[in-house]
Amino acid sequence: MARCTTAVVLLLCLSLFGMSHGCLEDPALAYRHTGAVCRLTYPAAVVLNEKTTKVIEAAFQHARYPSVQGERSVLFVGRVLYGLENLEIHNLSIGRSDFELLPGEGISLAISNVSAVFRGTIKYGYGSWLVNVGHSIDFEVQSRIDLGIKPKLYCGKGRVAADTTDCYLTFHHLHLLLQGDREPNWLKRLFTDFISFTVKLVVKGQICKEINKVANILADFIQDTAEQFLTDGNISVDIGVTSAPVITANYIESLHKGLTKYNNLSAVINESVFHPSQLTEHKMLYFWLSDQVLNPMITAAHQDGRFHLTVSGAALYHELFETFPDKSHHRNYIPEFMSQCLMDPGSSKLRVWSSSVPHLKSSALGTSVWAQASGELFCGNDSTTPTLFFQTELEVAVTVSYVDKKVFLHGNTTEIWIDTNLSSDSQQLGETQQQYNEYIRDAVKTIGIPKVLSVLGPELTRLLDQQGTNLFDIYNPEVLHGDGFVVIQMDFGFPHHLLIEFLKQALQ
Repeated sequence: MARCTTAVVLLLCLSLFGMSHGCLEDPALAYRHTGAVCRLTYPAAVVLNEKTTKVIEAAFQHARYPSVQGERSVLFVGRVLYGLENLEIHNLSIGRSDFELLPGEGISLAISNVSAVFRGTIKYGYGSWLVNVGHSIDFEVQSRIDLGIKPKLYCGKGRVAADTTDCYLTFHHLHLLLQGDREPNWLKRLFTDFISFTVKLVVKGQICKEINKVANILADFIQDTAEQFLTDGNISVDIGVTSAPVITANYIESLHKGLTKYNNLSAVINESVFHPSQLTEHKMLYFWLSDQVLNPMITAAHQDGRFHLTVSGAALYHELFETFPDKSHHRNYIPEFMSQCLMDPGSSKLRVWSSSVPHLKSSALGTSVWAQASGELFCGNDSTTPTLFFQTELEVAVTVSYVDKKVFLHGNTTEIWIDTNLSSDSQQLGETQQQYNEYIRDAVKTIGIPKVLSVLGPELTRLLDQQGTNLFDIYNPEVLHGDGFVVIQMDFGFPHHLLIEFLKQALQ
């Protein structure tokens, strides 16, 4: 997966107020303010297109067709007033859906062989009669339609929006039945032409209108889902776009602000290093994340008090003497006061926390994390004053993997500094400061860091599962690194539950 380096840089923090940028037309300027990028390639679009028929079905079935009134002059009969009411769709089926990415324009969708039955009521009267006091007859229109849409994606109110006004319906078959065809032939001939024409206009207008509505509901649904995915407690991420989506023959790419928000403060990104050449096209889905997104997220987590860990004496004893049998030499030179403290594991505990904001730095070789942590060892159930206090500064090269829908973190310590402070009781035992420092340094490196990573891995997995990541079929995920950014690339299977949730929302 990822191989990491030792470079350390102080970057963005949330004490600054965020700046707001609208959608920018200059790509180079938009890149500078871009914290996150999503690239969806053609193979992914193929998978998504397989679900298009469900969305189109929702548009047809959700459309509400208006009543239509008019009049027509008929030879020997005179003026006929009519109205079409209660138009509903039944027995809908869709043949196939084809699509094409149109570089610089949008997407071309062709939905062929849509079979549907439209049912309603005709009210009519003659001469000066009013339609509503005239005759009434049920009708049915059997149809076969091809639907063509060319959605254009644009930047609307800081979000990706869809314009599907380029929409057309081709009717290949339209057959009118009046009350099961039991009406006199002259009446059928009277109504066939203009009713068929009217139904075509009504259906086309409402279907295209509904498709535009559903398309924007879908765009909002995807972005709301993404924002929810990136929200936990008081921490969230602004994923508003910095420019209109980019469409080529091979992918659709959206550029996002990626501004971490915490307690009404927002991070700032002014000098992002994004360039499209940093992403390839052989995977289905790519997420590009700037260090200027990741560091504020870490800052927010630190300020929210999330980097705290308490280890019981029993767990600490297990880690020291049982989990690492090859480190049994600890028993030989462990400071005496610590040995006495752990003689009764049930009455001792270790508390550790991040005492300064951690920072990370990505490079072409990987990502390194700098952190400052503090720890307190308490001995005895009634102890309120720590027997041992220590501080450590360390730099860890972290590798990340996602296997069997679980996050795994592995660390390689590249630098570590320890400073200890003992209570007066422990100082009377005679060990030197250097002994404590050497022991704590070794324990932090061989036991403490793996322990913290083993806790962070499941916690990250929990957060991902909480947002539904475990419901996706993710294949061969990879984490790649560049100077100041990380790329997560993968293949995937479309999560059916998201389609169900969207259809429920669209049909409300």
